[in-house]
This record gives sequence, C-alpha cells and structure tokens, in this order.
Amino acid sequence: MKSIVLSIFASFLYLNISAQTYNSFYGTIVSNTSYNNVLNDLTTFESFGIKQLGTTALSNTQNWIATRYQNLGYTDVVLQPFTYNNKTSNNIIVTKTGTLYPNTFLIIDAHYDTINGPGTNDNGTGTVLLLELARLLKDVETEYSIKFIHFSGEENGLIGSNYYVNNTVIPQNMDIKLVLNIDEVGGVAGMTNNTIVCERDQSSPQSNNAASNDATIILANCMELYSNLNTEISYAYASDYIPFENNGEIITGLYEKNVSPVNHTANDNLANMDPNYAFEVVKGALGASMEFAVAYDSALSISEHALDSNITLFPNPASKTLNITLKLNPISLVDFRLIDIQGKEILNKLLSEQKEVIKIDSLSRGTYLAVFKLDNQRLIKKVIFD
Repeated sequence: MKSIVLSIFASFLYLNISAQTYNSFYGTIVSNTSYNNVLNDLTTFESFGIKQLGTTALSNTQNWIATRYQNLGYTDVVLQPFTYNNKTSNNIIVTKTGTLYPNTFLIIDAHYDTINGPGTNDNGTGTVLLLELARLLKDVETEYSIKFIHFSGEENGLIGSNYYVNNTVIPQNMDIKLVLNIDEVGGVAGMTNNTIVCERDQSSPQSNNAASNDATIILANCMELYSNLNTEISYAYASDYIPFENNGEIITGLYEKNVSPVNHTANDNLANMDPNYAFEVVKGALGASMEFAVAYDSALSISEHALDSNITLFPNPASKTLNITLKLNPISLVDFRLIDIQGKEILNKLLSEQKEVIKIDSLSRGTYLAVFKLDNQRLIKKVIFD
C-alpha cells in the first residue's frame, strides 16, 4: 500500500549495526535461495491479473498460494474467510511448529491482493518472499513457531489483518514474539537498487517501541549479513503490521528504498521492477527469520553429541534441587533454560561453575526440557520434577 512517501524518506536514520554475527548454518540455508524461483513466482503472480476483492484473479492467486504450501509438505494450511462490502476473501495462514516454544510465534506476513493492476511489486514481491522462505525453512528446526500469513484486503484498508487480530490474536491471547511485515520490496527498473528500508514502531502505544527498535536493528544487521544490500531505518506505517502494533505487539518490516512510481497502476509489473533486488531481499529476510525464530542445525542437537558427555544432570526425577555438573575444560559459559511442556520458558541462567545447584521446589510437578547451549552446540534433555 504505502502511498505517502516523501516525508517518510526525508527522515531516515543511518545506523551502523553490529549486534549480530554471521551464522554459518544460516548462511548455508541462505545460499540455497533460488533466483529462478523468485523470478518464476513473480511471473506467475503477475499472470493472475488484478487481484481486487471479489475477483476471480484473487481467488486464483489464493488457490495457487495455498497449493504451493501443501506441495511443500505443510499440513497446517488454513483459509480464514472474512467479508467486506459484501465480498468474501480469505487470509491464508500456514503454521510451522517450533521445537521449544510451540505456542510463541514469529509472524511473517505479506498481502496478496492488489489494486488497479497486477501488483507484481505491491505486493507480489512480499508474496513470493514468503513462499521462498517457507520452502527453505520447511525442514529447518526452529525454537519458535512460525506463521506465514498472506493477508487479503490490505489495499481496502488493512481489512484482512484487522480481522485476523480481532478474531484470532485477541480471542486466543496469542503469544507473538515478533511480526515481520513484507510490503513492496521489488525496487525500480533502471535504478541502483542496493538499499533496503527496515521499519520500526515509533507510534502509540509506546510500550512496544523499544522492543521494536531492537528487533529492527537485528533485522537491519541480518539483511547486511546475508544479502548484498545496505540498510536504512525508518518508521512503520500503512501496512498489515499496524493492527498488530495497535494491539501492543512488537513489529518490524521491510520496504524498498527506491519507491516504485507505478504502484497501484496497470504498470506495476515485472518490467518496471528489479527482480535481482527482490532476490537479495529474500536472502536477507531468510537470515533474519532464522535469527528471530532461532533456527538450529538438528545434527548438532542429538544426545550422541560430545556436549552430552560433558554435562550431567541429576537426580532425574528431581524434587527440591537439580544438580548440574560441567566437565568442560576450560569452563565456558553455558546457556541453560528450563522449558515446560507448553513451551513456556521457566528459567534462564548462564552456568559458569563446574557444579551448579538449581532450586526447583517452587515449580509444579511434571515433565520439563532442560536445554543447554554452547556456541553452535545444544543439548536437550527431559527431566521430571516430582
């Protein structure tokens, strides 16, 4: 959407981001991003035509998106219907379940409706980005759950995203870690498209602004780590993250630096954008999504790993205290977390001594996950409190 741009771009802040470091596992996944997939999907999206509410073009696009997820092997693909001006459309909601925090979600969203034209940039680029991320993340373990959401009715005034927040997020009291919104990231043909805009929350309620700023700094850093793009930071407005922001959720987003002069017209097509720029945005967004969802190499997380022989946990079952012995030489800081069966983090502590005693007498009886992380290694053990 986003038609008000001049005052926005006058207020950019240039930041030197250095919070994250390159993760070689994430880099390996990013290297599998396919330019041909991005180009072919943009071409297909464009071929459906003008995707306004109530049109066959929008229904065909919806079916294409949903089928793609099913063909990728996703089983939790939900169409959420809503009605606006006597026209019914669907949000498409696809869930990938996290291993440690299944009930806490990273939402990655983009709208798939268009106005006045095929909308290859606005917002075929966001649509295609989600499809490529879903392909590459399908078999990658993540601690947090991910929801890929394709909203409809954005061009009519954020109708689909408002409906989702009011009828799903609020009634279910959904635990959302972050909302990452993708809207118009295709650049302009013939221009130097080497910078992506990362958007942060600077509006009311202000209680989530600091967290949004932190997330946006992480996003900007990851965009530079995993793509060849530079970054600028601006503020969020006029897209599908706004209903979430109004509900107090933490948001961030991506938007093109060179703003298309033909969005919302018949000329919003592949010929007037830069597919290679969109490809680079996909790569950076993929790296950032893995950072936010805490992706990890499951091959380094099995009990046979060397970390298992250097950490002992007893007794198990335990009642009042849990004893942890580190046999690492030299002793290194080990991140230790207790996770309950609902995926809620009960305790987070850095272990630095050879012998650590954790008091558990105030915790409820039941089964927990003890998670140990050291650099890129992790060890997960079940422990019973009785």
